[in-house]
Amino acid sequence: MPEWKIYKQDMISYVEATLHKEAIRAESGALHYYQGPIEMKTPMPSVGSFIKSRFTGEKAFRPVYQGSGKIMLEPSLHEFFILDLQDETYVLDRGAYWASDMGVEVTAKMNKISTTLLGGEGLVQTAVKGEGSVIVRAPGPVQAIDLRSDRLVVDGSFAVARSATLDYSVQTSTRSLMGTLFSGEMIVSVIQGTGRVYLAPVPNQPLMLQEMMNSSLAGHFSHLISQLNQK
Repeated sequence: MPEWKIYKQDMISYVEATLHKEAIRAESGALHYYQGPIEMKTPMPSVGSFIKSRFTGEKAFRPVYQGSGKIMLEPSLHEFFILDLQDETYVLDRGAYWASDMGVEVTAKMNKISTTLLGGEGLVQTAVKGEGSVIVRAPGPVQAIDLRSDRLVVDGSFAVARSATLDYSVQTSTRSLMGTLFSGEMIVSVIQGTGRVYLAPVPNQPLMLQEMMNSSLAGHFSHLISQLNQK
């Protein structure tokens, strides 16, 4: 099996994979460099994969690296963690998939129509199943919560990964409209059943500052374009 290592230096994280005549799959654009007799191939995705990518916002093409040597993936302000699958399926948040062993199939999970309309996850989410390691990207440090016929309510989109055995829905925070309005929490994600959920409730400070700056710049450019259109 490929050897995965996660490093962190000066608030930057990166993933290294060591191959011994084997292969891994990675997200498109995730490669930083590789050393040794390694061949990169980009298999043509199926029609189903193209359709899934349209719904999930994920990339349809995922390169495969095969051979012997070391592969370093792109450094990031995000955190990374290794999700070890034992003949099971997990559903990932948008943009959370980073790389995996070849024993892991990257597929899709359909959400309920009501969840699609109320939440921001979309009709289809990326799912990983099989046996092997998956490298998952998260906005901050991850904590695992095990549910045993239990219910978890999350305000926000920081549930990075969840067992496919769990039921997922998006609901109003209270049963009454007035209660929802006055609670200050309009829409929440509800995860229930038996399985494991990985949460990243506290984002990395540099990543949070970067997103705030990007949002501010986007608003500034939008304002400038609006003024130019009025002239």
